Amino acid sequence: MTDRRAELAQRLAAVRRRIEVASEAAGRSDPVSLVVVTKFFPASDVDLLAELGVTDVGENRDQEAAEKVTRLAHRERLRVHFIGQLQTNKAGSVARYADVVHSLDRPKLVGALDRAAGREGRVLDALVQVALDGAEGRGGAPPERVPQLADLVAASANLRLRGLMAVAPLGQDPHPAFARLHELAGRVRAEHPDAGWVSAGMSGDLEAAIEHGATHLRVGSAILGSRPSHG
Repeated sequence: MTDRRAELAQRLAAVRRRIEVASEAAGRSDPVSLVVVTKFFPASDVDLLAELGVTDVGENRDQEAAEKVTRLAHRERLRVHFIGQLQTNKAGSVARYADVVHSLDRPKLVGALDRAAGREGRVLDALVQVALDGAEGRGGAPPERVPQLADLVAASANLRLRGLMAVAPLGQDPHPAFARLHELAGRVRAEHPDAGWVSAGMSGDLEAAIEHGATHLRVGSAILGSRPSHG
């Protein structure tokens, strides 16, 4: 465990340095939040990250996350972000443990999560996911539907609209996609001033995301290493 803690500390410091350098290069002085993506990694790693000062962790598979969160020794220190595609029939489960949901991409899901959060007596932070490449299976609403979805989230009793989330297209330069996201985020923020979050950027493209205004980065492998085997 001591070796794993040292490994995580070293990797975490390297990523934080990348964020610092990229922010300086982009002329940004505003804070950029780091969400460490812990899918496929054990609760023990999440607890070590909390001890190392991490405040936000991301999960994208409900079955794994629901069980893992119950075993965290440092749950009170952490904000849990659900960042994966979400089926409406899983909304009730996610509403029990997630503090933030990044992947709202259709009206039916907004309604299901709002009702589920209400049953749990919770108000969840929520982001609308934007599809930047039109690829099947990656989730996200087409850009032209995003303003309407944002209005729907903002009007929900148990969801707090925080902003937008997107994943860069696979195998392409991320800059044009992140620039498009930045423009769309500005349009949403004009209508909803509190919706200033832009969740974009992962281990391989966080510098590009920071250049285009990302406020939240979702970084996994650069901190935790290669995924362990899983079922």
